[in-house]
Amino acid sequence: MEPEAVITQDAVSSAAQRVGLVPHSIVIRRLDRPAPPIEIEPNLPLYPASMIKTPLALATLALAADGELRLEAVFEVDPGNMTANDKPSPLLPGYRSPLSEILELAITRSDNVATNMLFDIVGRERATSIVRTRFGLANTAFHRKLSGSEPLLRDPQWDGVHRNAHTAADAALLFELIARDSVPFALRLREMLGRQECNEKLSTGLYPGDRFAHKTGATDEVTHDGGILDTDSGGAYAIVVYSGLEATDANDARFGPFMSEIRPML
Repeated sequence: MEPEAVITQDAVSSAAQRVGLVPHSIVIRRLDRPAPPIEIEPNLPLYPASMIKTPLALATLALAADGELRLEAVFEVDPGNMTANDKPSPLLPGYRSPLSEILELAITRSDNVATNMLFDIVGRERATSIVRTRFGLANTAFHRKLSGSEPLLRDPQWDGVHRNAHTAADAALLFELIARDSVPFALRLREMLGRQECNEKLSTGLYPGDRFAHKTGATDEVTHDGGILDTDSGGAYAIVVYSGLEATDANDARFGPFMSEIRPML
């Protein structure tokens, strides 16, 4: 019987280099048994893009758990939150959406309008405080609403300086907390991540029996993917790959070969 392959930082870094995922920030945490984490530039300050939507959903659900928000509460779409989306959305000016639907759209379809509504519902400063003080996401902050295209959405509450922040290290910690049922509505969050409709990156390098509950991010300067991986052999991981590459089809296609290289070691 061949010895079990062991994943190492050098192997992961080399795989990322070979497929051209450079620069990168990568964190892999084993969840089903003790193992040293893989951390390569874990706090590299790459823009999080839509990866910011998962901690924003967590802040919202924390307030729901506290009784300050109700998932059945209805909110009307403000024209000021309108911006482009990659996938069709029911969120048009005047449409009234329950909070549960807003959360679902923000995660599963990466809906920017839904995300901007959450900025209004929770408040950016309050959301930042919640995820930092209650869940230890020290390098996560909400500063500016999202824009799906140029020109950028007008955001009068933005200070004009700071950008949203959510490092690969914080993303991996958040996915671990969700996997371990250590945050409010953890199962709901995990199920939404499992219904992810953007599956063109790491998912393409997985084995048929694997399950990946995840979130992606993409702009003209970054492309990311990360989530909770349950392997076909019973392993469990939080895995996050941030790349400082423009989100093009060619660059997004680098994630699959990367996963194909490291997957035999998981």
